[in-house]
Amino acid sequence: MKTAYFDCFAGAAGDMISAAMLDAGLDEAFLAGQLASLGIEGLHIKVSRTKRCGISAVLFQPISTDRHLRHLTDITRLIKNSRVNDRAKQRAIKIFENLAQVEGRIHGKGADEVHFHEIGAVDSVVDIVSACIGLEALGIEKVYSSCVSVGGGVVKIDHGLVPVPAPATAELVKEAKIPIKGGPDNKELLTPTGAAILANFVDEFGVLPDMKVQSIGYGAGMLESDEFANVLRLMIGETAGPGRADIDCVCLLETNIDDATSERIGFAFKKLIEEGALDVFTTGIGMKNNRPAVKLSVICRPADSGRMEWIIFEEGLTLGIRKQIVQRIKLAREMVTVQTEYGEIRVKTARAKGRLVSAKPEYADCAAAAKHHKVAIGKIQRAVMNSFGRNISK
Repeated sequence: MKTAYFDCFAGAAGDMISAAMLDAGLDEAFLAGQLASLGIEGLHIKVSRTKRCGISAVLFQPISTDRHLRHLTDITRLIKNSRVNDRAKQRAIKIFENLAQVEGRIHGKGADEVHFHEIGAVDSVVDIVSACIGLEALGIEKVYSSCVSVGGGVVKIDHGLVPVPAPATAELVKEAKIPIKGGPDNKELLTPTGAAILANFVDEFGVLPDMKVQSIGYGAGMLESDEFANVLRLMIGETAGPGRADIDCVCLLETNIDDATSERIGFAFKKLIEEGALDVFTTGIGMKNNRPAVKLSVICRPADSGRMEWIIFEEGLTLGIRKQIVQRIKLAREMVTVQTEYGEIRVKTARAKGRLVSAKPEYADCAAAAKHHKVAIGKIQRAVMNSFGRNISK
């Protein structure tokens, strides 16, 4: 599977993402031709090579005489009327819609009322459309990203000085559950445009997946620093396709509990699941002073860990939590629908190295069919697997 990994150790901006794609193999002439179809007055794309802390990187600079600030409808029309690939068009429009909704909430306006200011400027339109073109042209099927550095301090926008991350950026990372961290510089390193692109592109945030790297691109940011390389690194390669093991990262929270009632633990258990935990379970343990106790384990996405920790503390279950990021190896799964005498029932399947290793009727479908036909659920499950087996053998 063609996979991209964004290494955002110095943040992310639209121009850095587009530049990294060019350095990783996106054809410059093809991109320029696609962007010309936007019909932006006097548009010229300056692509040059520079260095950041000794690392050779591409600098991407849209230049235009068009300074007209646009509303969402103007930008949508501009993109729709271009010759850009349909999927790239849809992505770009979706990104701008997301930006407009976020800006609208911040300023108390509807999305169509937002005057885009910085994010509506021509360079950001070009950055977003370029990134969407690049994703399609490079044939990328899945996107991973590291935790994103946001910088620090304050940044000046049209409305005055605001803290980093800027309000729009903060809202975007919250909505998309993008894991962030401060530094490595006391300036804005993650822009609203960069955050919006990552929110749309990235399937999973975490460590670099197992992959055979085929190309690497470095996109330079405008800020030059002797302290850190202000570049975004893009790695493109092949990962395991369908039926092969996939690897991602999850957060494991654990705490030992010896002084809470089963009712309180059960209540917290339910609350954690409702708030997005991937799994919650307890294990019987023995503690010091010969006390029987339970170990509460919570598996969640890294971006959700803070919320899970707060629930555990808020419910008064413990005074401390052990926390670690762990790799999770999982087989790709596929839902197959089979026809039975009791109706259509879904079967969850998994393959390893092309071989079927698991097939299980979906419980909810079987339970509904058993209730409707007034038969034992086991009878439904046997009928499903018989039908599934006949289909597999064909």
